[in-house]
Amino acid sequence: MDQLQILEHALTTPHWQAAGNALLAKMLSEFMYEEMIQPELLRTGETNLYQLSLPEGIAYRFEAKPRLFDSYRVIPESIQRWEENGYVPAFNPFQFVLDAHTKIGMTAETTAHLLKELSNTLLADAHIHAAKETQAVDLINLDYPQVEGEMEGHPWITFNKGRIGFGYDDYLAYAPERKQEIRLFWIAVKRDRAQFAAVNGLDYSTLIQEELEESIADFERQLKSRNLQAEDYYFIPVHEWQWKNIIIPLFIEELANQAIVPLGHSRDRYLPQQSIRTFANVTHYKKRYVKLPLSILNTLVYRGLPGERTIVAPQVTEWVKSICDRDPFLRDECRLILPGEIASINYEHPYYTQLSGAPYQYKEMLGCLWRESVLAYTEPDERPITLAALLHVDRNGQPFISQLVAHSGLSLETWLDRLFNTVLPPLLHYLYQYGTVFSPHGENTILVLKNHAPHRLAMKDFVDDVNISRHPLPELEALPEALKSVLLTEPPEGLCQFIFAGLFICHHRYLSDLLETHHHYPEHRFWLQVRQSIENYQSRFPELKERFELFNLLAPQFTKLCLNRNRLLTYGYADDGSRPHAAAFGKVTNALHTVADLATSNY
Repeated sequence: MDQLQILEHALTTPHWQAAGNALLAKMLSEFMYEEMIQPELLRTGETNLYQLSLPEGIAYRFEAKPRLFDSYRVIPESIQRWEENGYVPAFNPFQFVLDAHTKIGMTAETTAHLLKELSNTLLADAHIHAAKETQAVDLINLDYPQVEGEMEGHPWITFNKGRIGFGYDDYLAYAPERKQEIRLFWIAVKRDRAQFAAVNGLDYSTLIQEELEESIADFERQLKSRNLQAEDYYFIPVHEWQWKNIIIPLFIEELANQAIVPLGHSRDRYLPQQSIRTFANVTHYKKRYVKLPLSILNTLVYRGLPGERTIVAPQVTEWVKSICDRDPFLRDECRLILPGEIASINYEHPYYTQLSGAPYQYKEMLGCLWRESVLAYTEPDERPITLAALLHVDRNGQPFISQLVAHSGLSLETWLDRLFNTVLPPLLHYLYQYGTVFSPHGENTILVLKNHAPHRLAMKDFVDDVNISRHPLPELEALPEALKSVLLTEPPEGLCQFIFAGLFICHHRYLSDLLETHHHYPEHRFWLQVRQSIENYQSRFPELKERFELFNLLAPQFTKLCLNRNRLLTYGYADDGSRPHAAAFGKVTNALHTVADLATSNY
């Protein structure tokens, strides 16, 4: 189909209403969780009835089921809006934003930009709904890179496919859910203006030979035809959108002076992954992933590559891996896989870098990270999947996790025990023993299956998301100086938040609700199993008792981190000099503490 046919197929009234109704329910659920709205409780029951009164006599009524962690699941088909003659079904997120923005406290500027992000999100959601109608996709039979293309966006952020900067043609060409293979566009950059870094034992010549193979000779000929010497340049891939929209207009002097030289496309084919700026090589699955700057605003930040982090990325990889390599528990028992960023090139803009306080997006425009493929580490009988896939529901309303459980031959309870005792022990060990955390949300965490059951864990994205303890620990005293200025530090609760908010709130909160909805699996039992896996680890390492108290994941409450409030109230759409962080507002009741008294019950 051509673009117009694709558009007309996706943008039908049924698709719009389905996408809008689902998004409106998500907004009500998450805005209640983040305490941006406080609807009145009208009736209790299996589901509670709420009413949200808004200015100018506007009101919404809906049913919702309270969940642990002070959360709610709003029932989409129950949402109604008051109009002149009574309540009518509501499915319009735009109208809800207009109705509620003053009550929430949003400025008109933020509201206008939010409507744009929601429009892009709904455009993508409508296409996803349309694709599900016509494409019967079974995740059981997909390879790891293809599974990522079936994911439908961040489960917590309501504007999860905002992609400000993309036009419709860009959406069709580059959005992960469009699953369009591309060839990477390459340029040459002057070595005296760029920085290359790699792990020990890997040099630029080896890297580029393995990445480009026969394309190298063609690129070198192109430079020679311009009377330029190949040894004076680094070859680097760029996202084609970035080339057209950022590199050409903003690096114009560099192009005129041949500090940057366009070369063309390489031969391997790649698929965009969930993060939209990371590409998997699908010509050779075991070859490295490529992570590229993409100066679009998506899920809270511009998707560039910060220069200082890009350069230090290989050293972060070496340090994170050295911990695992020296630790028998991580190395031999967990057999943790750490596909790291093993090489990078960074190119700073000649003028923006001199401007103190310049918006951060202008300092993250040109660079590349090469990351190892998890498939280079897995065995023939192992199958990696993104943890986010456990939240996926297919066109028939069947959760992917239900298929995995059925194919494994295990009970759901046993399968979940395997899940928690696969994912948590390595994360806990890094936290308790080494004061170090990953960001184990659904996109960063890779679950390695064997016989359709959880078998071991892989973690990725170190340079952006590895944080260390601000509280002094002897294990961190030998941290290389180059990393001390780059890795962010957090106090004990802040460090715990990477597991608490990143994994429990951002993923397991939705997984427990999905299992309760589709399998009538009690959420108390789910969270009791999570708690038990933590206690199992703590029993295994009693010598770390002081660390368990310092990094107390079982505390009654945690500071509530908020991702939607971050955009709607805290930061808005300001073009700041540094990236925004999650907003903190109030406290959240820890389900792991709530279920403690059930340890001896029938659950």
